[in-house]
Amino acid sequence: MPKVMSELYPLKFEPVLKEKLWGGTTLVSRYYKKADPELKYGESWELSAVSGDLSVVSNGFLAGNNIEELIEVYMGDIIGDRVFEKFGNEFPLLIKLIEAREDLSIQVHPDNAMARERHKAYGKTEMWYILESESDSKIYTGFKKEITRETYLDALNSGELAGLLNVETPLPGDYFFTPAGRIHAIGAGIILAEIQQTSDITYRIFDWNRKDSKGKSRDLHTDLALDAIDFKAAGKNKISKKLTINKTENLVNCEFFTTNIINFNERITKDYNLFDSFIIYLCTRGEFLIRWDGNAEPVIKGETILLPAQIREVTLEPSPEATLLEIFIKENTSFADPIY
Repeated sequence: MPKVMSELYPLKFEPVLKEKLWGGTTLVSRYYKKADPELKYGESWELSAVSGDLSVVSNGFLAGNNIEELIEVYMGDIIGDRVFEKFGNEFPLLIKLIEAREDLSIQVHPDNAMARERHKAYGKTEMWYILESESDSKIYTGFKKEITRETYLDALNSGELAGLLNVETPLPGDYFFTPAGRIHAIGAGIILAEIQQTSDITYRIFDWNRKDSKGKSRDLHTDLALDAIDFKAAGKNKISKKLTINKTENLVNCEFFTTNIINFNERITKDYNLFDSFIIYLCTRGEFLIRWDGNAEPVIKGETILLPAQIREVTLEPSPEATLLEIFIKENTSFADPIY
């Protein structure tokens, strides 16, 4: 169990890297993940409460403790009283970096009600923030237009599903919001940050007829996916925002999380006295210092840091310029029902 001390501090965690058939080497080479540079990693789980992949603290006196142990001891001081009352020891968000050197499978995620009934788990609503993309990269998100279940099945059975999908060209700084039920896939040549509910439930629909090194195809979940798909989730989904320097700007505000972005080249003071939530900073560019109560912690590109709810005010100091995602759960959020 963690050693209890009165003053918490900004927490860093050991990333959990996932080898993937479609992954690459950039998470190690350009986002400073400590792993075998020869292996193909598709995901770096930056902050996770998923069973079997609990994030472990890497800095300070709490190093070696996992996120579940921290919440068990510090409760609302870590995640906010209201968040703790709802989720208990389970941290409610999963933060990832994803690198796709090949197209990911076409897939869909269930909502809370379906995930609770089928898996005793939470559903999966997520957002993507594009970090890097190639000129011919694609994001598949929703259908081109609303379709019927029958149209979908005809296309799936004839191998023409991809032709029904809305396809967009992402640029660094673009972002996409994908509620549960919206069919989607990340295309080749993209590196992105993903913010999502704590859930590892994915229904894989089509995997581009891909085989692994042993000639095997990955399992598909076409029957499970059928009832999860929102056939009305269609049309353009890409959002581009011109940022104002040294200003906090909102990207996504939904019932499960809020994500803001800050692009800054001068010191910024953040006052969280009216918040009852943890704060997550994910550095997407440059580096900065977090200063609080006479202390400082450096954060570099690719790092994620958890600011406990107990810390009410910090100063962010870029070196000399940085961009970060600021993620939290709003005070007036209407939480989904617990899974049990």
